[in-house]
Amino acid sequence: MSKRIAIVGAGPGGLAAAMLLSAKGYKVTVYEKKGVVGGRNAEVRLGEFKFDMGPTFLSMLHIAEEIFEAAGRNLHEYMETVELESMYDLIYEGRAMTMTRDRIKMKEQIEAAYPGESAGYDRMMRDSARKLNALSPILQSKMDRMTDMLHPNVLKALPDLDLGKSLHDVLSRYFTAEELKLAFTFQSKYLGMSPWECPGAFSILSYMEHAYGIFHPIGGVNRLSNSMAKVTEELGGDIRLNSGVKKLWIEGKAVKGLLLENGERVEADEVIINADFAHAMTNLVDEGQLKKYSPKKLAKKKYSCSTFMLYLGLDKKYDMPHHTIVFAKDYKKNVEEITKLNMLSQDASIYVQNASVTDPTLAPEGKSTLYILAPVPNNFSGINWEEEKELFREQILNTIEEKSGFKDLRQHIEVEHMITPRDWEQDMNVYQGATFNLGHQLTQMMVFRPHNEFEELKNCWLVGGGTHPGSGLPIILESARITANGILAQDKKETVAVPPLPQLAEAQWS
Repeated sequence: MSKRIAIVGAGPGGLAAAMLLSAKGYKVTVYEKKGVVGGRNAEVRLGEFKFDMGPTFLSMLHIAEEIFEAAGRNLHEYMETVELESMYDLIYEGRAMTMTRDRIKMKEQIEAAYPGESAGYDRMMRDSARKLNALSPILQSKMDRMTDMLHPNVLKALPDLDLGKSLHDVLSRYFTAEELKLAFTFQSKYLGMSPWECPGAFSILSYMEHAYGIFHPIGGVNRLSNSMAKVTEELGGDIRLNSGVKKLWIEGKAVKGLLLENGERVEADEVIINADFAHAMTNLVDEGQLKKYSPKKLAKKKYSCSTFMLYLGLDKKYDMPHHTIVFAKDYKKNVEEITKLNMLSQDASIYVQNASVTDPTLAPEGKSTLYILAPVPNNFSGINWEEEKELFREQILNTIEEKSGFKDLRQHIEVEHMITPRDWEQDMNVYQGATFNLGHQLTQMMVFRPHNEFEELKNCWLVGGGTHPGSGLPIILESARITANGILAQDKKETVAVPPLPQLAEAQWS
């Protein structure tokens, strides 16, 4: 009889694991509390307007392609992807910059705005290429034991980890202009961290975009989760929506299955948890069953920031880029207010997605969608969002109208939806509203992060941003591949291949 795999949560990590294991002949059932798949990667619909709830950047597309190929499918038969030639616009005080994968155009822009600095771009790309090649084996392999830290791949990568250096420190090697440093360090916000605290190893984040590009799936990044769900079902897997999990069914230290909110008891040989890690361990496991990750110890961990979200359906189209980042006048102060002082900034940094400029399927003809995100403190801050949300909304809209080309924005809003950190916690079961999960400090990375084969319970596995290797859509897919391979190896089955990085013409950066 096929081994039974129960997966808690139909986010991208859970669905990728479901797809891979279904393809290997396991009897896979995914239990999802909501009525749609995707988790934070789900679609939001407001009448005729469609939005991504969470991730809007799809980078390192080859990882998704590999996951589909391992399941015997071609990603591009399930979703259409468009590469964005202009990846995103950065708006500083009095200056704007368009970031592109085109090396020549990128260097010309840098040199025009910051004379003498363009050579730093080539050096950064060259060094980061070497760094990603060194780190990839770590990001693609389990890190469950301290002895894994002594693996030759890890020891070889150590010089490139930039231990003791922040991301901002690393970029200071290449650029003197502060704005340029920010252009290649703001990606730490993908992890919910400050570039002045984020480990220097994460300089690979901006490199991944500039080397491998940024893509938009027609219909939104949520199409990735929907496509993985479709493949899972084609391969015989079962996805049960509106089926919340109340508790893990635990006997001793072994997980025997799941107890559903409807009272059903589900037996399983292995359980994979794709729910938010800290939420799952404080809600799906009874008090006293965990030691390392007890509620008291989880509360002392470091967590990412949260996000304030606005989803706007507009009665017009703006001739603005697909992605725009508006920096606060004092970005460092803004970041410190979020990550250290736990307060709302009077001058916030804001991300705006104007996806209708690329994708006409998201809104009726002549209309458009606007997705707005402002990083804010997580709920450890104690901010009362019921009191603050309307004032903060006004502040965000004022900033966008004043600093960007989205003029008179309020006059064109037809429909609107807001998500605050409180909503992330209460409606989406995100622990303390920390949208990007556990922090990515070195003390919470690799073997120090919750293990893919969960160390406190038998027959229990993890996928998603709360386990190794960390947050971000491509990395979450890697977590699913690691976990699937762990189960396959345990059962002495052929594991999923992990191809080497696609080789680029690195000589162009020499």
